[in-house]
Amino acid sequence: MLTSITEGILCCLTGKAASLVLPLESSEPSNGFEFVEVKPGRVLRVRHIVPERQPVVTEDQMSSGKKKTKVDSNEDDGGSEDVMKGPPKGSSVHCKRKITVYRNGQLVIENLGDVLHSEILQCQDGDLEPCSTVEVELADYKELASSPEPHPMPPRVPPHAGDQKPAPPPRRRRRKPKRTVLIDSKRAISSCKGTQSDVALFFVHGVGGSLDIWGSQLDFFSRLGYEVIAPDLAGHGASKAPPIAAAYTFYALAEDLRAIFKRYARKRNILIGHSYGVSFCTFLAHEYPDLVHKVVMINGGGPTALEPSLCSIFQLPSCVLHCLSPCLAWSFLKAGFARQGAKEKQLLKQGNAFNVAPFVLRAMMSGQYWPEGDEVYHAELTVPILLVHGMCDKFVPMDEDQRMAEILLFAFLKVIEEGSHMVMMECPDTVNTLLHEFFLWEPDMSKTESIKCDTETKATTNDIVQTLRVNKTVDK
Repeated sequence: MLTSITEGILCCLTGKAASLVLPLESSEPSNGFEFVEVKPGRVLRVRHIVPERQPVVTEDQMSSGKKKTKVDSNEDDGGSEDVMKGPPKGSSVHCKRKITVYRNGQLVIENLGDVLHSEILQCQDGDLEPCSTVEVELADYKELASSPEPHPMPPRVPPHAGDQKPAPPPRRRRRKPKRTVLIDSKRAISSCKGTQSDVALFFVHGVGGSLDIWGSQLDFFSRLGYEVIAPDLAGHGASKAPPIAAAYTFYALAEDLRAIFKRYARKRNILIGHSYGVSFCTFLAHEYPDLVHKVVMINGGGPTALEPSLCSIFQLPSCVLHCLSPCLAWSFLKAGFARQGAKEKQLLKQGNAFNVAPFVLRAMMSGQYWPEGDEVYHAELTVPILLVHGMCDKFVPMDEDQRMAEILLFAFLKVIEEGSHMVMMECPDTVNTLLHEFFLWEPDMSKTESIKCDTETKATTNDIVQTLRVNKTVDK
């Protein structure tokens, strides 16, 4: 503690940031670790474990993997060349969605395509303890009134009305939508096994973490034959730490991960993000919908746009944060884990979590600005998504992940009772089982087909109208 205070005072006097995390001396691949220069002078450490197989996706395939979205237009999109030539056998799901945004901040989502009713089952060989996971089953969407406006209040009758007639109810005024987004596409959803050569898993950590927090998951899935890729964000783990704050904005980090994704992507890629890393997975899934097969969001929070908090402790000068670093590490241990015993302290140390320079931590928290990542942005995703939430999480409340499950088209929410924010470190067996079953899952569309073949009147059961209120302020 005294050393931290002394270094913090020297930092204030010299005007320089505290010592930054630098990459390891050796850049040769060792034990699955590589150092990738995403930009000149910007080097990230990546753990890459791959069986000796898989052809590499070309740059032309990457550029053609953009999703077409129609905005305020009824014209048909021109069919772009599908990058997944000869896709594996699986269920083809018709994703048809209409998203309407009104000027009062109201959002109306209509799902007009196939509706998935399949459940994610537990692996037969899973070591789940009884009642260790709680299944939060989202109720089927109900069709609401077509008008997004609330019902008018009944007219107020004066106490002594006499012969006066009650005033007629106010007439509803039709509101013109501010923006309309139409999505009409088909997605092939198949089981992803480790033995399949076109599958790759990407693991993205959050603020203050490193690729080491995924140690249990990387070992587990690599043993099953999966190709796994896990980078250290800039300034984290053993990645290089640029000395300017602009290097840690959301857009700068997103471009880093885009470069990593383009380097290692296969035909079917699964993105697994934790906390702030979920936003980068959402970004990549939105940019490359034909290459991103499934997404896992672990304690990611709500779907509203990222904005830095102006009243946060991380707005303090870097030298002050350096003095407070032992307190911050203790606070993170207390809030990030359901229990704070010797095991949790050892996990925090082994995972190299919250072991970043104060300057990097401050720049990361101040750079969380992503106005495009609002509810509409998330509602446009057509990829199946598994949401994992630790019940004891003190950083992300439960209702935020529930909100995310309501917004997303194909979402499954799993709650782990004994887990907290670092649930993948606290409950690795449970998380690994959930993730593996999700990777192997593919939808059973037999119910949807029987509905389609029944009568035309029953086709309305696939119509989903959901009225939502946009919350503009979310503290991630």
